[in-house]
Amino acid sequence: MQVKRFFAADMRQAMKLVREELGADASIIGNRRVAGGVELTAALDYQVPAAPARQPNPALETELRKTQSKIAAAHAELSLRVEPEVAKDLQLFAELSEQVESPLDAAVRASSKAAAAAVDQNTIDAMRSELSGLRELIEVQLGSIAWGQMQTRRPQQANLWRRLQRMGLPADVARPLLERVGEIAEPRQAWRMLLAHMAHAIQVPKQEPLEEGGVIALVGPAGMGKTTTIAKLAARYVLKFGAQNIALVSLDSYRIGAQEQLKTLGRILNVPVTLVDPSQSLTQVITPLMRKRVVLIDTAGLPANDPALRMQLEALSSRSINAKNYLVMAATSQNQVLKSAYHSYKRCGLMGCILTKLDEAASMGEVLGLAMSQRLPVAYVTDGPRIPDDLQLPRSHQLVSRAVGLQAQEEPCEDTMAEVFAGLYQQPARQAS
Repeated sequence: MQVKRFFAADMRQAMKLVREELGADASIIGNRRVAGGVELTAALDYQVPAAPARQPNPALETELRKTQSKIAAAHAELSLRVEPEVAKDLQLFAELSEQVESPLDAAVRASSKAAAAAVDQNTIDAMRSELSGLRELIEVQLGSIAWGQMQTRRPQQANLWRRLQRMGLPADVARPLLERVGEIAEPRQAWRMLLAHMAHAIQVPKQEPLEEGGVIALVGPAGMGKTTTIAKLAARYVLKFGAQNIALVSLDSYRIGAQEQLKTLGRILNVPVTLVDPSQSLTQVITPLMRKRVVLIDTAGLPANDPALRMQLEALSSRSINAKNYLVMAATSQNQVLKSAYHSYKRCGLMGCILTKLDEAASMGEVLGLAMSQRLPVAYVTDGPRIPDDLQLPRSHQLVSRAVGLQAQEEPCEDTMAEVFAGLYQQPARQAS
């Protein structure tokens, strides 16, 4: 039997090391949290030791039962005799202790309780950590088993899973799409229908936001391309309708040069630009601009825990402004970054999203997956730096075609697919908690 310890940052990486070193037949015989990650103890050709056979002894068992009965009867009789006296003594002792307890005794007792509480909390934290590691280990193993069963029982579905992973589509979005084509036997037809369902799930506005008019605010983290997109929208409107009925507003007083960039654009387009200081009321600043047909607001990309962000979102969600807020998402962003941005900015009420930097993206599955899962209509897409030429009205089937064209050339490895299925097991647990 071969036994070895493995250290890694998390359970998935540790399991990967076990499979690479000992193979798929290795058994996990221990796991624990350590500084910097987890420790797994794995064994190859591990056999659980059999329990020694127990030989029954009727005479010994009869004698044991008699002894247990005598002990129980004696214990009950002793309790009946002693209980009243003990109760009296305890009451008297409590009264005396209350009368003579010193401040030092009270301090000692309080510190003892605090120490006991700290010990209990440390024990609970250790148990939580142990359970978390065990759950993660089970999820990884279940994911590997589920993926193996998928390949064996439904090879066509497994192939479709791989293709969607090459596109970068998140597993929670891919699963319902695959369920809708599960009964189609012909592979090419199943793939075409899958893409058709995907295109149908991508919503686009019935009317272009600029033509609809009103107050339009672009929100999102820093680096997503909000200011450049504002410039493209303003130039598009001026070229189509003229500069008389549009105004620009900048809330980004935090980033160096952001307001200067918008002021330069306003001079070029002959469009008024209003700069809002953090101490000013957005409602008071925008009220004189309401006569304009379109007001474009460039917001600051602030951290999620910044109080200024909360104030900014509250202002944009107020009924007096009635802003149509669009989340700007760069197609170059990771899935977790996009999810975090959505949950941070959904508080202001989102009308849809704008996808930027499509020309720099290695895949589009992540950004399209968020738009599909949260039912955010895609209002515009940008695919280059030119103003306003690289601003486009989206078509859902074109977005799907572009996502297919950007899919990775290499097939995802078995460990990657096992992690995808492990993630599906994690989602119900996170929703429940």
